[in-house]
Amino acid sequence: MQTYETITLTHGKASIYKDLPNRRLRIDEINGSVDQVVRHVEEECRAGAYEKIIVKAKKGQCDSLTEQGYVREGRLSAYFNGSEAIWMSKFLTDERRNSLYWKKEDDILQAIMKKKGGAVSPEQEIQVCGESHVEQLADLYRAVFEVYPVPLHDPSYIRHSMENGTIFVCIEENGTIISAASAEVNPTFCNAELTDCATSPLHRKGGHMKHLLLRLERELVKRKIFCSYTIARSLSPGMNAAFWQLGYRYMGRLANNCIIFDKMEDMNIWEKDLSR
Repeated sequence: MQTYETITLTHGKASIYKDLPNRRLRIDEINGSVDQVVRHVEEECRAGAYEKIIVKAKKGQCDSLTEQGYVREGRLSAYFNGSEAIWMSKFLTDERRNSLYWKKEDDILQAIMKKKGGAVSPEQEIQVCGESHVEQLADLYRAVFEVYPVPLHDPSYIRHSMENGTIFVCIEENGTIISAASAEVNPTFCNAELTDCATSPLHRKGGHMKHLLLRLERELVKRKIFCSYTIARSLSPGMNAAFWQLGYRYMGRLANNCIIFDKMEDMNIWEKDLSR
């Protein structure tokens, strides 16, 4: 079960995301006493099945978090309405702290960054998705992902996401969706996460994803959203290369962040300023 909640304490208030399937709890914003909020959340985590706490911290909150055992994993320079957010995490088990693939992921990243940005293939016809695309989107995600951090295989989840401002775009071939991606818009902080990137296994050499990402960027600029970021599988050369070649900056790596494909995986943070 995945839920968003707001907690209000004597000296602090926070927006939190409880993600039991991935055994993590994320604090999206803290106002007031960092210490009080963190103590409250950690008590709840000890009583549950959580293994990792993630805080999207403002710059002045990092010292308090460091003193309580949180480590910096990455950052976004313009997440909070143009101001920096620092990803600070605390691991509640040794297994969750230790990545089995860190060196391999470093090698993938270094190989990608040695290459110049590749040319984008000729323009493709892209649609902004609506209600009529929901079932096919779920079919695509079901075919591509054995396991995913959120229930994209469920049409009702996709429909709910659209109703709450998430933008889905897709490419079709002969009436069937073969590639799709989304932008999860946060209107409160004027940022958007590019996510839910998937291409049918039979169509992965067509350069579709770069076109989808560029279209999403244009949709965000129309909405005056200029902080665009993604959290990509660290073990995926293709996805990380796509963002690197489109001008995204590497901003850090989240260890054992979520279950995707068939295991708990590390995720790379990438960011782009769309106002430039």
